[in-house]
Amino acid sequence: MRSLAAVALATSLMVSNVYAATVSPLPAGKPAGVKHAQREQNTMLLLIGVGIVGAGIALVASGDSRAPVTAPPPTTTTTTTTATTATTTTG
Repeated sequence: MRSLAAVALATSLMVSNVYAATVSPLPAGKPAGVKHAQREQNTMLLLIGVGIVGAGIALVASGDSRAPVTAPPPTTTTTTTTATTATTTTG
């Protein structure tokens, strides 16, 4: 489970760096394009993100225990007592 999370994290870090390198810098003195980005349809990215989150939740909820659950063995307690007898002689 940890290795899967590590691979996903490493991949996301590499993809974000590659994407940042391919995007051209913003032109000087012009708007950053926020309104244009808001008008774009990001439905596919949203569906992919929801699918990945759902798959992650399903994976975590399914558990990773392969050993069957067994009852612990019964415990036995043994108690021993000793009796001593004192004899006195008078004479």
